[in-house]
Amino acid sequence: MSLATRPGTGPVDAPVAPPKVVRQRRTRPGLLGLAVLLIALGGLGAAFAVTSVRATGSYLAIARPVEVGTVLSADDLISVQVAGGRGLSPVPSGNLDEVVGLRAAVALTPGTLLTMEQLTEDPLLGPGQQQFALGLKPAEVPARVLRPGDRVLLVSTPDDDSARASTATRFEATVIDTATPGSNDEVVVYLALAVRDVPAVVALSAQDRLAVVLTRTA
Repeated sequence: MSLATRPGTGPVDAPVAPPKVVRQRRTRPGLLGLAVLLIALGGLGAAFAVTSVRATGSYLAIARPVEVGTVLSADDLISVQVAGGRGLSPVPSGNLDEVVGLRAAVALTPGTLLTMEQLTEDPLLGPGQQQFALGLKPAEVPARVLRPGDRVLLVSTPDDDSARASTATRFEATVIDTATPGSNDEVVVYLALAVRDVPAVVALSAQDRLAVVLTRTA
């Protein structure tokens, strides 16, 4: 205990404030590791951003709907700028001449990138097949729209001159294209038929004895 004095008086007991002790902060290893991890992740993110920017390029995209089997033209495509594209294999814009003239192996949707897997050099008219044009009235067309690649069944109808109905004959065919020529209401369906079926189908068509049934869409 210390003694304090006042002027004109003797020593007086008085308390003395203890000195302040400054505690040292302890560094937690877990927080230090977290900080290092965040710094590393930030570096990886910056590297990924740089890589994506470097991967920016000009690619071909679909400008309008293209049906299966349709021959691709330059008007069906547009050039777009795409950054990244990781996991995709779009066709570069510089390869336009290489894809024009190929057929669409699948239906192409506007706004999507074009890939070589969506195209084919093979015509819809395969080996051992011949093309046949069949004129139909609108009510005889089995769907609102027939698309290239649709599968149909041609079924023979009974002969009006026959006293009894004959057994129906069936022929499988694939739609190549359709058209509505001029201003008439007739719909022309271009079909791929097996060579062996062509003579019979031609004869039945001349007699107006064919019905068309849609069996599978492309």
